[in-house]
Amino acid sequence: MSHLDLPIRAATETALAHGVTLDRCEVLQDGNTLVLRLSETLVARVVQDVDGPRQGTEWFARETALARHLTQQGAPVVPMHPDLPQEPHEHLGYTLNFWLYVSTIEAAPEPKEIGATLQHCHEVLRHFPEPLPKLAILTESLALLATLKERALFPDATLSLLRDCLTISTEKLAAFPHQPLHGDAHLGNLMNTTTGLLWADWEDTFSGPVEWDLASILWNAKILEEDHDTVDQILTAYRDAGGAVREEALHHSFIARAAVMSAWYPILYPNPNAERQAKLQRRLDWLAALSG
Repeated sequence: MSHLDLPIRAATETALAHGVTLDRCEVLQDGNTLVLRLSETLVARVVQDVDGPRQGTEWFARETALARHLTQQGAPVVPMHPDLPQEPHEHLGYTLNFWLYVSTIEAAPEPKEIGATLQHCHEVLRHFPEPLPKLAILTESLALLATLKERALFPDATLSLLRDCLTISTEKLAAFPHQPLHGDAHLGNLMNTTTGLLWADWEDTFSGPVEWDLASILWNAKILEEDHDTVDQILTAYRDAGGAVREEALHHSFIARAAVMSAWYPILYPNPNAERQAKLQRRLDWLAALSG
């Protein structure tokens, strides 16, 4: 029996129960979240980490509400599927939801389009009517450190470094104006499609400074790759589209992003390959150098 059998069954049975005709079962992603294409237009996302730090459907409900709002306002996002209830579903112990399939192209996103589409999303998000938790991924990551210690996933010195960086960043970023954010705005959550760039995966949404999302999309280019031209193009396009960027907030967001990603690495990648191990070490070294 494959580890995918039960989550696939949860997705297919839920779709069939709503009268949707299925003609395939194509695995697009197999990780903490399983992504399945079940028909020409239907994609299911199933949370496989049923015992992970996030329990229940509250966070999935926030993603669903945000996606509906963004789609209704014409923002550049992957829309939810119109033929099923646009809400979190639960079946066989799994939480899942359903999205419209979009056709991707191989070309890398243009930096100017990245900045412009992110600002478009931020503008629409300012008018999202529901309250969101403040700086949630930072406070959630601070709480996660206890689990990392209990499971001996990091040495005490690393846990202390992450705790200090997260605590200070949370205090600093709390002082800036907040609004609804994507929450995890990296290139893996940005799809270059036949209809243009579309943002996806809104489950990490929270209320915070817009610079958090900018730091998320810029971190690899700025710190790991030292691709300053790409960084400048994205920031310029964001500003040209009407967005404001505060350098102090961006600085603390870079630190917070590195600490958050480091804290979640053992959860997201329990058996990391050499490349992932190297990236984690680069983040930790960068944080240690700043702290030092």
